[in-house]
Amino acid sequence: MGILLAETGAAAGAAGNDAAAMGGSFMLTVVYLVLMVAVMWFILIRPQKKERKKLAAMLSSLETGDCVLTTSGFIGIVIDINDDTVIVEFGNNKNCRIPMEKSAISRVEKPGEA
Repeated sequence: MGILLAETGAAAGAAGNDAAAMGGSFMLTVVYLVLMVAVMWFILIRPQKKERKKLAAMLSSLETGDCVLTTSGFIGIVIDINDDTVIVEFGNNKNCRIPMEKSAISRVEKPGEA
């Protein structure tokens, strides 16, 4: 009878060690997932936020007379600025003035630059 109890106790101890190993493995998996989320944050999300801030600063410094490049590839000069829209003059023809959203501007050059 003593041998049977000793074997049962040894089996219970081994099962306890397996449970402890599983708990450690689970914690390692959680740490690994947190580390992966942090890496994804610094590789994907953070640079995108920096670019968005840079674009917002560029659009807030937009002035009349600036040369702009639109997202569709047109180059023009800003004639008038409203809250969310700008009127841009394209080409040598002074009658080609098109209102567009500020978000359609991808690059701004000041008159003294370039």
